[in-house]
Amino acid sequence: MSPWGKLFKWGTFAYEAFLALPIIGGAFVLAHAWMPLGIAFLLHAVAIVVLYNERGPVVGNVIGVVTSIVAFIPIVGWIMHAVTALVLLFEGISASRRTPRY
Repeated sequence: MSPWGKLFKWGTFAYEAFLALPIIGGAFVLAHAWMPLGIAFLLHAVAIVVLYNERGPVVGNVIGVVTSIVAFIPIVGWIMHAVTALVLLFEGISASRRTPRY
């Protein structure tokens, strides 16, 4: 994976992990009038394009797009952010161990 792919994979993981914090993430989203969900949607969409062009793993970012759409529902949003963060973590770890495909 290129440095851009790694940046988007780990960056979206960190953002999702922050939003998955039960009180802090929810307060952040509410304080900014759900704008962080739109930002997460855009980050995941760009990450999908970058990783797809590199033949990298995109499943976590696709789940992130879905999460950004349904996360306005309080408990569902928290669970989805946590699941997305875990999937992105596992993809980031496995992609960093993988040898590049040429």
